[in-house]
Amino acid sequence: MSSELSKIWLSSPHMGGQEQEFVAKAFEENWIAPLGPNVNGFEEDLQQYLGNDKQIGVLSSGTAAIHLALVQLGVSHGDEVICQSFTFCGSANPIMYLGATPIFVDSEVSTWNICPKALEEAIVDRISKGKKPKAIIPVHLYGMPYKVDEVGAVAQKYSIPIIEDAAESLGSTYKSKNCGTFGEFAALSFNGNKIITTSGGGALVCADKESKDKTVYYSTQARDAAPHYQHTEVGFNYRMSNISAGIGRGQMKVLDEHVGLRRGMFHFYKSIFETIEGVEVFTEPSDDFFSNHWLSAITVRPEPTKGVSREDLRLHLEQYNIESRPLWKPMHLQPVFEKMPFYGGQVAEQLFEEGLCLPSGSNLTDEDRTRIKKAILEFFQNK
Repeated sequence: MSSELSKIWLSSPHMGGQEQEFVAKAFEENWIAPLGPNVNGFEEDLQQYLGNDKQIGVLSSGTAAIHLALVQLGVSHGDEVICQSFTFCGSANPIMYLGATPIFVDSEVSTWNICPKALEEAIVDRISKGKKPKAIIPVHLYGMPYKVDEVGAVAQKYSIPIIEDAAESLGSTYKSKNCGTFGEFAALSFNGNKIITTSGGGALVCADKESKDKTVYYSTQARDAAPHYQHTEVGFNYRMSNISAGIGRGQMKVLDEHVGLRRGMFHFYKSIFETIEGVEVFTEPSDDFFSNHWLSAITVRPEPTKGVSREDLRLHLEQYNIESRPLWKPMHLQPVFEKMPFYGGQVAEQLFEEGLCLPSGSNLTDEDRTRIKKAILEFFQNK
């Protein structure tokens, strides 16, 4: 059956139409480099969108952004950094780049993000062992803001800076304030599957111009101000190209529209599952939280669904050539990180076992939605 049907992707790129204008101008003016008018313009567009007097440095990826935030916070070999366990590996890998140790913390059930209680337990225990963490990396998972006030209070109590992983949450807000503006630093991602894309890319949100200038310095091989190539620090080749930034400038024109369409997919799934017992759609816990619903996700509990699992549903959708994906496998369960310290219970582990991400793209059609709905209802009716 699947070979006869076009693929419905989980989250594919969605162009708005103006991207090619910015890219074409870069070609006309020969700005084919990691600098140029689009780089500056994209940074200004993001700064204006996020507000709160933030400064932006656009980079090659969200992972690069977290890496440079850790560098600027002085993280080095032997240090420890607390990281939300329930996330993509890009949140944790940069800790390892610097020879530091990730300390993983479990999630709480309402936002699926870092648990403030487990976070404090981890900090207290690490301090008792003589290792005060150098930073905390909480994640706004699938566009859902973490508990900003509670996590911020713990970080402030122990004077530990926060690096927000806002890779999935551009357009999300907490108490009407944009995600990506709460930490000492924040990382954005413009990977091909994100709410807007530059094909591949990211950005570091900085508190001031000094930090932004340092970000640009590190991301362009830490070149000193000299007529020849001179370097007094180790740098990185992380700067976004003017071509990619041109795509980003065009995508900024449709960002709010994409948020609305993604949230429309969330409401589409809410209406489908409202009468299906044992399936819950991931939603905001209160009006303080506004998610862009980058990915709509559900949990499927086998007991009330009479033994049905999220894997059964995933395989059924696959027969209709509909892509879906299990939730992130927690970092503390990954082979590469399994020996690292972990604090908390089994919230992240249970979410991984029961959770499924469903097609959420802003470019899905009515025909796509009809096929998705038919496949889901057929599955649960037959079960």
